[in-house]
Amino acid sequence: MPKYVAFLRAINLGGHTLKMEPLRRLFEEMGFSGVETFIASGNVLFEADSTNTWELERKVEASLHDRLGFSVATFIRTADELAEIACYDPFKATDLDSEGSTLYIVFAAGPPGDQEVQKLLELASDANQLHASGREIYWLCRTSFSDSGFSLALLEKALGLPATIRNASTVKRIAKKYTL
Repeated sequence: MPKYVAFLRAINLGGHTLKMEPLRRLFEEMGFSGVETFIASGNVLFEADSTNTWELERKVEASLHDRLGFSVATFIRTADELAEIACYDPFKATDLDSEGSTLYIVFAAGPPGDQEVQKLLELASDANQLHASGREIYWLCRTSFSDSGFSLALLEKALGLPATIRNASTVKRIAKKYTL
């Protein structure tokens, strides 16, 4: 049975608090198996019969909206896709290892077009390097997140797509868990 990871936006942010055990049960009630949550920021690992991630995203979003009473944007990747994302290395090791630098991965609803990628790259600065690959944006932040001048709203505006952000170390830990 195919394995997936759902990255949920705005879970346990902005007053939308949901414990991970009830979230896990909600996914099981949707008919998914092997459901696990990974840290309390809306990362859900699961198995499903379907191979259509777009349909899975719509199913999860509709179910969560019905049960929680608010919209939860959902970004699903297969275990194989996540392994590739976690291994993708668009920046130099010396840049990644610089003190104060953090790599983030932005999961977008779809691949941005050329114009959107150009808008995104125009946001880059010495403190913020950006690289687009498929549906993901790799963001090397050379300062604290709060001092970066970036926000999810700014990134979504440039992309023209809904998105969510995860620390690359979290993504790598999830990928490692699923590929062992």
